[in-house]
Amino acid sequence: MVYDSEMYIHWFPQGLAYIAAALLKEGHDVEIYNQDANHYPDEHLTAYLDQNKFDIIGVGIIAGYYQYRKLIKISDAINKSRNRPFYILGGHGPSPEPGFFLKKMRADAVVIGEGEITIVELLSAIYNLRPLDSVKGIAFRSGDNVKINERRPLIKDVDSIPVPAYHLFPIDYYRLLRMPHCSNSDFVMPVLSGRGCPFKCIFCYRMDKGFRPRSNEKIINEIQLLKHMYGITYIAFSDELLMSSAERTISLCEDFIKAKLNIKWCCNGRLNFAEPEVLSLMKQAGCVFINYGIEAMDDAVLKNMNKVLTTEQILRGIEATLDAGISPGFNIIFGNIGDNRETLRKGVEFLLKYDDGAQMRTIRPVTPYPGSPLYYYAIEKGLLKDCEDFYENKHINSDLLAVNFTDLSDDEFHKCLMEANIELLSNYSQKKLSVLLRQTKKLYLEKDTSFRGFRQS
Repeated sequence: MVYDSEMYIHWFPQGLAYIAAALLKEGHDVEIYNQDANHYPDEHLTAYLDQNKFDIIGVGIIAGYYQYRKLIKISDAINKSRNRPFYILGGHGPSPEPGFFLKKMRADAVVIGEGEITIVELLSAIYNLRPLDSVKGIAFRSGDNVKINERRPLIKDVDSIPVPAYHLFPIDYYRLLRMPHCSNSDFVMPVLSGRGCPFKCIFCYRMDKGFRPRSNEKIINEIQLLKHMYGITYIAFSDELLMSSAERTISLCEDFIKAKLNIKWCCNGRLNFAEPEVLSLMKQAGCVFINYGIEAMDDAVLKNMNKVLTTEQILRGIEATLDAGISPGFNIIFGNIGDNRETLRKGVEFLLKYDDGAQMRTIRPVTPYPGSPLYYYAIEKGLLKDCEDFYENKHINSDLLAVNFTDLSDDEFHKCLMEANIELLSNYSQKKLSVLLRQTKKLYLEKDTSFRGFRQS
């Protein structure tokens, strides 16, 4: 099932679509329950399960305060059903601490990490009444006990994974996703160009080691399928780091150009590789926006994060991105080891100077998500007890402090962040107002007949 995050338009659930494709390939019948697009109340799920007989139900979820509390409600709805299926959890949320999630949600099993092979083997074991401890990459509940099996090796050849089962999902709904520099007539869909990341930032809860790129051919074929089947005109590359190296980025862009894809696209990038020749080729290939994980504008804090990035590289890369005619996305967090008022001020001044207004950007506190090195550091230092402490007591909102790694008091921390974000929000609003005022002057002073109305702006 796809849970509802109460958004007007939801992100296409790629992980579930990959799992569905793997199951279909093995001959299983798969049905998607779209709570998201339909905004079904949780009670609807209970009634649906009562009225229909399923062997298995699965929910994939990321780490987050909202997602955790939503999963509690979904789990209650599933567990109340008279026809309760075998209940499986997956995703980055439960994977680092499967025992806690199994007990809290009263689920039957957790697929840990990458799931395409594991889910097939798990279902085979269930249907053939084989012991679940024979399946790598899962944790499961047996009465009051939890058994965590050996981790499954990562899938080496990611090109062997079937393309997401798009036909099972309401793509007419998901393609209405809005991304930077998409027009009102663009249809947007996310695509994975690879899995993993070669870097090891301490706040990242990604569990997969290394980077495994898909072949250029496979990526292009999937984009062509989306264009042909669903009229997609804008691709949001959703993997952690399309720009895993200059060489890989250049190769991909050159093949996009040769294939004459004629699409807009955006991706997550690395300022280590934001060189003028790379960015120029990205622009030619259709890139309109690169989301950069900057995180801090202080070299000592960046080093503490294990960011493998310097402020000099950041400034040079952002200026090169703007010079290439591509909008940069700025991600800055506050509250990491070594952060203080001065380092926050540096981040604010950087955003005020370089933000081109493509997206509204604010600064959030760093959060030690379970599975991240920062999470285990917090436990080691006595700042956090365990996963239950994190979700039940500490991580109550993404914009509020979960664990304080600074020398500031919690109240001082929130006051500093409030003042910083008021300044950033005011600047963003002023830029938007300036655009509207310019349009208004052009309309009346130059008789701009292309103007479509203030509500269309």
